[in-house]
Amino acid sequence: MCERFQSVNNLAEMSHDEWERLCDGCAKCCLHKLEDEDTGEIFFTQVACRLLDISQCRCTDYQNRRARVPACLNVRQHLDKPHWLPSTCAYRLLSEGKPLPSWHPLVSCDGDSVHHAGASVRAYAIPEDHADCVEDHVIEWLR
Repeated sequence: MCERFQSVNNLAEMSHDEWERLCDGCAKCCLHKLEDEDTGEIFFTQVACRLLDISQCRCTDYQNRRARVPACLNVRQHLDKPHWLPSTCAYRLLSEGKPLPSWHPLVSCDGDSVHHAGASVRAYAIPEDHADCVEDHVIEWLR
């Protein structure tokens, strides 16, 4: 049975389980990002973290990810600057006072809706070891 999302006023007040359920499973946050040192602009690439199972859009070692990949950011601790999160990310949307998209699993009650909507990285991410130069793989989302 689907547990529909109930809006919260403060992300900081969410329990650990509520926080984890809010993730839509798109895996966009698991893509390498580049930051323009002059402007602070964030550029996403199609290059996935070495721990990402691209076909499942899930981290293969979620519990130990930050120990194994020191650059892996804790979303909850960095929500004051959500610009590094994709514009479709539920954490970013709620922090900006925006609603979740219709394809979000908590709205659609379908865990695969993020993939069916083309909102996940499944179709275009490439493994880290297949990218010689991350800068050559910058992407721009239409969403």
